[in-house]
Parts: sequence; structure tokens; C-alpha cells
Amino acid sequence: MYGNTSFSGASGTVIELSPEDRRAIRSDLTRVAAKTRDLLPGEYAVGAELTTSSEGPEAMIAVQPPVGQPVSAGYRPESETDLRIDDEECSELARGLAASAALQVKQAMGDASAAPAQ
Repeated sequence: MYGNTSFSGASGTVIELSPEDRRAIRSDLTRVAAKTRDLLPGEYAVGAELTTSSEGPEAMIAVQPPVGQPVSAGYRPESETDLRIDDEECSELARGLAASAALQVKQAMGDASAAPAQ
């Protein structure tokens, strides 16, 4: 669900962020990244960023597994009332990213991760 997925707003309006809004979103991204790190071993790199394009602000959280492809989840607010990532969304994003990153490792390892014959 979250592997390289973008959650885009469809409102068609460009949202301008105030400095306070930017700080709040960065704080939310930091929480998601921290929860994701808590779910994964230390070999996984987790990062987050907030960028602004011609379509408005976009928040991105990405995980680089030790092997396999990186996974990410992007978020573009649909309205000025939809700027924050609440606790439930934060936990859901973290679990989804962690699961997708673990799956990438499993897929990259293929048969190499199979248990040895007894």
C-alpha cells in the first residue's frame, strides 16, 4: 500500500504554507520517521523531507533497506485544514513503510534467505 506511493490531493488549489505550518508538518514527519525506525533494525535508513513544487507542498518519507529497492510514501495536503498527520495516520504510515521495506529485503534475498537443510 505504501511502497512508492503518493497520496495526492485532488482539490486543484495550491496550498501555501506558513512558517508555523511548515514546522508542524516537519514535526509530524519526524514522528513518522521515528516510529518507522523503531519498527526496523538499524540497517534500514529512514528519512523525511518537505518540499514545495508548483502543485504545492509535498511531504515524503522514505526507507532504504539494506538490500532491495527503497520504499516511500508521499503526502500532499488537499486543503489547509488537512495539513497535519494525526497519531493514527502516523502509526499506519510507519507500519506500512516498515512492512514494505521488509518485503523489499525478502524479495531481494530470494532463495538466499531460506533456512538451511537439516
